[in-house]
Amino acid sequence: MRLRGRKNIKESLERQPELVVLEPQQWKGHWHEFFGNDRPIHVELGMGKGQFISRMSGNNPDINYIGMDIYDELLRRGSDKARLVWQELGQDRVPNLALVRGNAEYLELMFDQGELARIYLNFSDPWPKSKHGRRRLTHPRFLMKYKQALDDYGEIHFKTDSLTLFEFSLNSFSETGLQMRNISLHLHRERIRDDLVMTEYETKFVGLGQPIYRLEAVIGEKALHDYRIQVAEERQAESRRGGVKETAPE
Repeated sequence: MRLRGRKNIKESLERQPELVVLEPQQWKGHWHEFFGNDRPIHVELGMGKGQFISRMSGNNPDINYIGMDIYDELLRRGSDKARLVWQELGQDRVPNLALVRGNAEYLELMFDQGELARIYLNFSDPWPKSKHGRRRLTHPRFLMKYKQALDDYGEIHFKTDSLTLFEFSLNSFSETGLQMRNISLHLHRERIRDDLVMTEYETKFVGLGQPIYRLEAVIGEKALHDYRIQVAEERQAESRRGGVKETAPE
């Protein structure tokens, strides 16, 4: 991707240390100190222009968010978007968001084991050529990095418009032994899921009528435990409904 950015972007980012982090490895193991609280930390890998992560931070003030990208220009655009979102909420600062210059390839250098609660992969580069499979952010080698960084309640939420990438990802999640749930082959088929924040790409693709593929992977042991209990309870409830005999009216 080639981005034509404004002049003096780096200087602009350096003037925002409370929001923009250019050397994230310095905060490894100390991200809760950066935010000044012990709330869960959710990370979007490849945040684009920042619409998703900015809206999520505004919608959920009790969660800390990190948007990561490798391009300074996207960090600049993301910082503008974040400040606009929080200005709409009546605040002149962004209290629960960090925009990080970083590459998922080096995730273990930026986050300690169990430091994250959720990872978002939204419309990642599909790398369509098979020889580039290892670069896909849902390749097993990346999934193992995510497992290390996620805590006992950790989850991965993945969305894409690429059927090829989604098929590849289903196999990757399965081969890595991850529990998948809420798998959708057309997320907005019946209606626009306004309960889920959309990215810039998603808004565009939905407007064109293209299907959006989505799944969630449950990683952490406590999250898995809660999920299994939920499934068991739902099956019991379904069984009870199926076992009720209807009586004919007198």
